[in-house]
Amino acid sequence: MAKTLMLYFLTGSGKTVNLSVNDPKEPLNGDEIKSAMEQIIAADVFEAKGESLAAVKEARLVDRNVEIFPMS
Repeated sequence: MAKTLMLYFLTGSGKTVNLSVNDPKEPLNGDEIKSAMEQIIAADVFEAKGESLAAVKEARLVDRNVEIFPMS
């Protein structure tokens, strides 16, 4: 089982940009996630096609199970 936290931001022109965090610490809290996303925006260290991140859009926790079938 693999979990990924997907963070979605908006640029100044309204385009959506996402960052993914593999195996995020748990338990997750919506307020903490939003605060971390706001800190990422304030640090202004990421760009998407020359645009800075401007606003928090949403966050998603993706839980994925992978089953491998032996082929021998």
